[in-house]
Amino acid sequence: MTAGATAAPATGPDGGSEDSVCLRAAAEFVRRHDTSTLLPLLLPGLDGPQLRALTRHLAFAHAALLVFPPDPATLRAELAACGLTADAPPLPSSVVRDRLAARHGRDAAGLDVSILRPGVRAADGTRRAVEVFALTVPPGSDLGDVAEHERVHQHEAHLAFEVLRPEPLLLRGLCALLADQGAVPDGGGYNPHENGTVLYFTVPAAALAGYRRVELYAPGDHRDVLAGHLADGPADRPAAHSSTGAPTDQPAETLLRLLTGAWATQALAASARLRLPDAVPQGESVDRTALAHRTGTDPRALATLLRYLAMLGVVTAEGERVRLTEVGALLREDAPASMRPLALMYGGPFYRSFGALDHTVRTGETAFDHLFGENHFDHFARDPELADLFDRSMAASTRMFDPVPAHPALAAAATRPDGGTVVDVAGGNGELLARVLTAHPGLRGVLLERPHAVEAARRTMAEAGCADRCTYRVGDFADVPADGDVYLLSRVLHDWDDDRCRAILRHCERAMPAHADLLIVERLLPADGSASLATAWDVHMMCNVGGRERRADHYADLLGAAGLDLLAHTPLPLDAALLHARRPERP
Repeated sequence: MTAGATAAPATGPDGGSEDSVCLRAAAEFVRRHDTSTLLPLLLPGLDGPQLRALTRHLAFAHAALLVFPPDPATLRAELAACGLTADAPPLPSSVVRDRLAARHGRDAAGLDVSILRPGVRAADGTRRAVEVFALTVPPGSDLGDVAEHERVHQHEAHLAFEVLRPEPLLLRGLCALLADQGAVPDGGGYNPHENGTVLYFTVPAAALAGYRRVELYAPGDHRDVLAGHLADGPADRPAAHSSTGAPTDQPAETLLRLLTGAWATQALAASARLRLPDAVPQGESVDRTALAHRTGTDPRALATLLRYLAMLGVVTAEGERVRLTEVGALLREDAPASMRPLALMYGGPFYRSFGALDHTVRTGETAFDHLFGENHFDHFARDPELADLFDRSMAASTRMFDPVPAHPALAAAATRPDGGTVVDVAGGNGELLARVLTAHPGLRGVLLERPHAVEAARRTMAEAGCADRCTYRVGDFADVPADGDVYLLSRVLHDWDDDRCRAILRHCERAMPAHADLLIVERLLPADGSASLATAWDVHMMCNVGGRERRADHYADLLGAAGLDLLAHTPLPLDAALLHARRPERP
C-alpha cells in the first residue's frame, strides 16, 4: 500500500480482515498463558530464584497489538466478531502516538491513536485483556504507508506485565533483572490520560513466546525511573515527546513537576480533612454532586480537586461519577493500616516545618523546634489529640514489619524452655511487639515508652489478644529493662544524632544478657547513591526532629562504640531494613 492509498482493511488468509485475524490470535494467546509459564518463554535464561522474584512482583496483564480501522464503528464490529467487548470508552494513547510520530516523521497531532482493553477470561479464570491500539486510517488518508509498514514490522505488538507494587526502587530492580537476562530497554512513556508509566524492552532473540517486546506497566507517574530507562536504551531510540506531540523540554518539565509536589501533598491532606474518601463507598462510585452534598463542599471547587486527584491516581472519573483507586482507599479512616493520619501529619505540622527547611540548612537548627518553640516529642506529648494522630500515623508504615516476626533470633527465643522475653524499647503504640507476640505464642513482651504511648500500646495489645503476655515500663532510654532475650529498636535511632544514638545503644547493651539479640528497624541510605526512600526521610528527620538516616557501615560504627557487633542486615518493605546485632563472642 502506498502513501495516499485508500485504507481498506487488509485481508487475512481466511477472508477476514488482517486486523480481525490478529485480534483473535492475541485473545487466544492471553487465554492460554499466565505469568509463571510466560516469563521463561520470554527470558529463557531465568533461573529458579529470579523467576520466583519476577513472578512475585509481576502479573501478566495483556497482549497488545496495533490495528488500523477506517473508523470507530468498524473497530467495534471487528472486536465484537472476535468476542471482545471493551468495558470502557477508548482513551487517547499518547505513548504509541508519539512513537509512531517519531518513527515515521509525522506530526503527532495528525495521528488519531486510541487505546481499548477488552477483557479476556483466561483458562485459570483470571481476567486479563487484549490491549488494542487503534490508528484511525480513513478512506483516502495518506496514512496508508504507515499502516502497511506497521503491519509488516509489528513494532507495537508486545506482552505486558503489571508491576504489583510500583515503588521506584522496586521498578529499578526489575529493570536491572530484565537487563541481566538480555532484555534491552526500548523506550516507554507516561500517559497522563490514565496516569500510568510504561517501560518497554526488547527480549533476547532466543525468546520462544512469539513476541519480541515486553512492557512493564506501573500505575502512577514514575518519570524519574522512566528517564533512566530511556537513557539506557538504544542510541537511535526516538526522542521523547510530550502529550502534545512536541519534543519534551525534559529539564523544565521535570523541574515544574518537582516544584508542584507541595500541591499534591496538600490535595491529599485536604481530601483527608474533608473526609472525601470516607464518603465514597468501598468498591462503588458516587455522583460528584452527591459527594459535594455529603462532604459539605462547593460542587465546582470539588470538581477541580477531583480532577487533580484523578491525575494523581487517587480517584478515577467515570463521567460524573467518582470511584476510589486502591491508592485513594488508603485515605479512608477504616482502611487497614490507614494512611489518613499520615496525610494529616504531612499536610499539617510537618508541612509547616518543611517551610523552614532553609533555616535548618543555614543554621543546623531543627526547623520544627524553630517554628514551635520546642522539640517534636515534647510538643506532641503536650497535645493529646496530636499525640494520638502521630501514633496512628506511624501505623501507616507497619507493612515494613511483616517479615520481622520470622527473624531467627525471635524464633530461637520462642523455643526457650522457660519462654522468651522480647523488650521493645520506645515501642510506640505496640504495633510491632503485638505482631511478634501474635506470631510466637510462647513469647512474653515488655514495652518501654512514655506515659501517653503506653496507654495506646495497652489498647493495641488488647485488640491483638496479647494483653496477658505484655507488661509495660514507663520511662526513658536509661530505664531499658534487663534480662530480655531479644531487644527491639524500631525507627528510634534515626530520631537522634550520633552521640545520643551511642548512649541509647549503651543503655541497651548494659541491659542485655550475654546471649541476647538486638534487632533494629531503620531505613538505610544506599551506599551507591541510588534512589531510596531513606534519602527523602534523611531530609525529613533533619528538618523535624534533628535526626538522620544512616548507611549500614555507619550503624556498625555506632554499635561498635557501644560494645555490639552488627552481624547482618536484611531488607524489609518500604525501603526499610532489619539490622541484627549482638555482643561479640569472647574467646
